[in-house]
Amino acid sequence: MQNKLLVPDIGDFEKVEIIEILVKKGDKIKKNHPIVTLESDKSSVEVPSNHEGEVENISVKIGDKVSKGDLLLN
Repeated sequence: MQNKLLVPDIGDFEKVEIIEILVKKGDKIKKNHPIVTLESDKSSVEVPSNHEGEVENISVKIGDKVSKGDLLLN
């Protein structure tokens, strides 16, 4: 996948924990396909892909803390 998938604007949260990774290297994904689940103090949120393509690299792991703009995968 030539495009980079970044953490979208998830409100007033920073350093939100990744609790689940829903894709693996080599997966073919479509736009709006869920790629990770984030958990804040108040809720769990699935982050969808905003591109279509094949996952080449996953830049995060379960337990990582991410904020808006951090690289998830490409």
